[in-house]
Amino acid sequence: MNDRQEPYDPYAGQEQQLIGYDAYGQPVYGPVPARQQPAYDQRQYQQQPVQQYDQQGYDQQQQQYYYPQQGQQQGQAQAQAQQQPPQQQQQQTQQWIPQQSAPAQEQAPDPAPAPDPAPERVSAQVPEPRRGEEYHTAQFAFIDQPDEDSEDVIDWLKFTESRTERREEARRRGKNRVVALIVVLALFVVGGLGYLWYAGKLPFLGEPQKAKGAAAAAGPQKRDMIVVHLHNTKRGGTSTALLVDNVTTKRGATVLLPNTLTVPKDDGSSTVLGKSVEEDGLGGTRDALDTMLGTRIGGTWRLDTPFLERLVELVSGIEVDTDTAVPADDAAKTPAVAQGQKQTLSGPMAVAYATYRAQGEPETKQLERFGKVLYAVLRKVPSDPAAATVTVETLGQILDPSLNEKALGSSLAKLAEHAKIGEYRTDVLPVKPDGALTDEANKTVVKEVLGGTLTAPSPGAAPRVGLRDATGSEKTQLAAKAALQNGGYGFVDGGKATVTQSTSQITYQDDARRAKAIDVAKTLGLPETVVKKAESAVNADVVVTLGKDYKAP
Repeated sequence: MNDRQEPYDPYAGQEQQLIGYDAYGQPVYGPVPARQQPAYDQRQYQQQPVQQYDQQGYDQQQQQYYYPQQGQQQGQAQAQAQQQPPQQQQQQTQQWIPQQSAPAQEQAPDPAPAPDPAPERVSAQVPEPRRGEEYHTAQFAFIDQPDEDSEDVIDWLKFTESRTERREEARRRGKNRVVALIVVLALFVVGGLGYLWYAGKLPFLGEPQKAKGAAAAAGPQKRDMIVVHLHNTKRGGTSTALLVDNVTTKRGATVLLPNTLTVPKDDGSSTVLGKSVEEDGLGGTRDALDTMLGTRIGGTWRLDTPFLERLVELVSGIEVDTDTAVPADDAAKTPAVAQGQKQTLSGPMAVAYATYRAQGEPETKQLERFGKVLYAVLRKVPSDPAAATVTVETLGQILDPSLNEKALGSSLAKLAEHAKIGEYRTDVLPVKPDGALTDEANKTVVKEVLGGTLTAPSPGAAPRVGLRDATGSEKTQLAAKAALQNGGYGFVDGGKATVTQSTSQITYQDDARRAKAIDVAKTLGLPETVVKKAESAVNADVVVTLGKDYKAP
């Protein structure tokens, strides 16, 4: 407590040097003047750390305060002081030396000052470090300098990034294309193999579904069938077709019958189909077709051309791929029909196209046009039996007793269902010039579509006997035909053979028909040895091929 306090010396703690002598010859000491500041070197600044300063800017290593904004002024003042007399140097030194407070250990601690805002970045001369010392970052104030290369760097980064993205996008697209190609190829291969399997062209696999379906259809099949006679009320003539609904295979068909087809009559004679429709009526023609084809026709639909026109209008028109252009006929008041695919036909146009036959054309051409119109109408008829019956009732047509409105509507609805899904076929029955069926007709149409040879006869019904002449003599054929009809057999005209035969032959296909075949041989005066089981092109229970050995009675 008795210690005497030393007077305050502003130069305490600072490095002293001799600056001169006073008037009494005593040495005078003063602070070391500031040295010349070296030029700012950015590379040196980046490499050298700077000294640490406290919050008041006090250099803890050199033990002096550093004022960034006044450093340059102080350096200039010290340089001037060195050039003046010692007394003036001392006075000037005292002027720029900041007034320091008492040392920290002698003063009461001040409360923690609030953090000052970031000091303004200004340029300052960097003091030269002493030997063994290093610069510190706090010694420097930075100046914002624009980076001339920053925009180029940003542009380069953007370019690099966009280029990389484009490459990635190209890789993704290429990968997607490869995947899509693989999928398409896989579907193509699977579809091709499926088709080959379905068509039965893969021998290493089992029986295809199509073959299984055909095998199942080879047995007895149920067919519902009606015959349609189109009567042309303006020009005359008729066109006949069979509408077949195969219940077993769920398919529909239209079989067009030429008017030159030979059909038997009740008296044992024969006539052509066109004349039978005009002379024998609906019932007689239906029975003649059953005898000729071995079918069971359920009913007859007489369709006059005005009712066909009205039917097409009721279904809002039809679309037909027309094979020829039909000129307008002012006398018959029929409109013109253009040639081309998917031609929209109204009622009058449909009638004109269905009945058109150009000069010199065969009858089959006109029948094919009639079949196209029937198919197009079936595609527009409702598949619902009730709705189809309403359409039939709206026609206002008087039908044959064998086929009432409800039965006709139900038949048309079933056929329409097959036609709309493409399970439908249209065939023209091939006929020879003499009116007999060709071998192709018996194999492809009668057997496959109509099922004539597979239809079981009614109990007690007389067998149907087909007669084919291989003698070359029309008189011999007529004698054999009369003998069969007198014996009570149903007669089927098999036409004439392409070549003559020396011996006669009687064939049957069903073992149950063997006894009948022997009876036929006896009726014609032929030996039993001519009877054998074999395939025949004529659609009949028993087929007789007359040779030159046959002797007419």
